[in-house]
Amino acid sequence: MLYKQTGPPDDLLKMTQRENWKLQHERLHVKHRGHEAMHAEMVLILIATLLVAQVVLVQWKQRHTRSYNLVTLLQMWAVPLYFTIKLYWWRFLSMWGLFSLVTSYVLFRATRKPLSCHTPRMVYKWFLLIYKLSYAVGVLGYVAIMLTMFGFNVFLRVKAEDSMDVGVIMLFYGLYYGVMGRDFAEICSDYMASTIGYYNRDGMPSRSLTADICAVCGQPILVDLDQEGIIEDTYQLSCNHIFHEFCIRGWCIVGKKQTCPYCHEKVDMKRMMNNPWEKTHLLYGQLLDWLRYLVAWQPIIIGIVHGINFSLGLE
Repeated sequence: MLYKQTGPPDDLLKMTQRENWKLQHERLHVKHRGHEAMHAEMVLILIATLLVAQVVLVQWKQRHTRSYNLVTLLQMWAVPLYFTIKLYWWRFLSMWGLFSLVTSYVLFRATRKPLSCHTPRMVYKWFLLIYKLSYAVGVLGYVAIMLTMFGFNVFLRVKAEDSMDVGVIMLFYGLYYGVMGRDFAEICSDYMASTIGYYNRDGMPSRSLTADICAVCGQPILVDLDQEGIIEDTYQLSCNHIFHEFCIRGWCIVGKKQTCPYCHEKVDMKRMMNNPWEKTHLLYGQLLDWLRYLVAWQPIIIGIVHGINFSLGLE
């Protein structure tokens, strides 16, 4: 009696992971041999779609910044959730749920009228904490990846696959929550400053600012410029407007604002961050802006490319 073999051949079971990968790679080459013209056409479609999408996104951002930022934030929030549920990443889902719960409460407090005098500080403290944690976790993840690439995992008796996985996960967590925290902080900053009345995105503010009031939080300034405070100092911009140092740093670094909250004059970020260690925050912020485009819009662009290829009969 003959029995049909249902499992993988014995030769495949005896292969190492590298040999198995090499075999699959060779089969892929055989399968796609003679399809060079089709592949070239697919590459051209991909490049053209990327260029058109980039132009559309740039024009949308310049003409309707608020709607662009809102749609991007919603996609940043929803796209990882879809892949998390699909791939059963329960650890990420639990952290995502905790972050969403706390941030929803903070957003509710920031958009509530009348605005409590304690709300601005609470909002900036939460998002500054998220920013610092994401920065630290992202750096640790990057260091873990680099150490693994140079073989330092051998000294710790850790498998390269395990240490690389830990590094990639930490780097993704740091970058993702860094982007989310800054985007939500920007929304809260606009609402709070507009509610207080010393800030208007599109025109003149509804209230006149005096020298003893911080335009970010609307609270009195109790520490003089030449006086060293116990908790924080007072900071003066080049436009001569004075703020709590914690407030103006939260406004510029966390809330992504680089203009004075009252007169909209450009803030000299290099002067504000005179410490060389703090200047890395600017580079980190630019990296987060690039990651926002990658996570929010790249899956949609790839989906459009697949749709075009399918409609043209390209596989």
